Amino acid sequence: MQNAVVYFRSWFARSEELSRRRVDPWLAAPAGVLIVLGLMMVLDATYFLGRAQSGDPFRYFMAQLVHVVIGLAVCAALSQFSLRGLRRIALPLGALALIMLLLIWVPGLGVARGGARRWLRAGPLLLEPSELVKLGLVFVLAALLARRDTAIEHFERGPLPAFLLTAPLALLTLMQPDFGATVMIVILMLGMLFAAGTRALHLALPGGAALLLLALEAIAQPYRLRRFVGFLNPWQTARGAGFQLVQSFIALGMGGAWGQGLGLGRQKMFYLPQAHTDFIFAVITEDFGIAGALLVIAFFLIILVRGMRIARGETDPFASLLAVGLTLLLSLQAVINIAVVIGLTPTKGLPLPFLSYGGTSTITALTALGALLALSRRVAPQ
Repeated sequence: MQNAVVYFRSWFARSEELSRRRVDPWLAAPAGVLIVLGLMMVLDATYFLGRAQSGDPFRYFMAQLVHVVIGLAVCAALSQFSLRGLRRIALPLGALALIMLLLIWVPGLGVARGGARRWLRAGPLLLEPSELVKLGLVFVLAALLARRDTAIEHFERGPLPAFLLTAPLALLTLMQPDFGATVMIVILMLGMLFAAGTRALHLALPGGAALLLLALEAIAQPYRLRRFVGFLNPWQTARGAGFQLVQSFIALGMGGAWGQGLGLGRQKMFYLPQAHTDFIFAVITEDFGIAGALLVIAFFLIILVRGMRIARGETDPFASLLAVGLTLLLSLQAVINIAVVIGLTPTKGLPLPFLSYGGTSTITALTALGALLALSRRVAPQ
């Protein structure tokens, strides 16, 4: 009993000391603006869609509001975690993500739509395990690589275990198929290995092989090949594979410098497919123009810079690697999503963090933010 009292007193003292340190406002503020903007744009992009489908124009907005509230609750709770607490949840989080990924293939639990089996039914909810897999992988890789230290210089004791851990996850997501999640998983692994100090040669050979296999897989399936051809010649395939990209270009062009005004863009009115999910950046640009688009990019750039500052300022290897992984998860996914919308890369099916509609993706992004905010308490503000 006395030991328990001592433990709780020491825990309270650590929590009190941690609570005196503020989270990084330069990290929290841009994310907060993006979250509010995301709610506005989901309402904007789904108003007519909701009314056409169910007669309720606020159907998607109310669902996204619930997602954000749940995500903010998780974010707030996680931002109070100590480093020890973050380290303790790494293995359970990774195990949960893997179990959910496997349950997709169980009849009656996994849900297939549009030829893809990516969702898991939990009562009235549809969960997308690949989003949680990316977050869980960041935590597990941070814990794994932090213990390697000087062993990271030896391929068999450093990078190889990370490759062996990541390969099955990438294969399972590719089988769904979820090509975008697979690409993110590979890039997250390579980025965290680089941050851990892996030799360039050890990264170049297996990393190059993995990226080559992904490139071949991107054109191996007929529908992916059509998508790739549509990406190369969108205007020549504007009535087929290039339709979505052409409609995105029209939205970007209609936005001009300052935009049509909030709610006044037209492409979301059943012209642009997936306007509220993967292509919400096009809706933002049409409403707010290049100025609004650049502002969104600037917010993600601030998150990238502040996240990497946290990683650089950390002395604990696990905390530093976790900060790198979480920052890449938020900022790099935003880069890929925006690159797809403006036609720099083929369609990947990745949501824009904090902005795209989606329950699992929104809650996962806010969970990543909460962990990053917890780490920011440990680094002196600059």
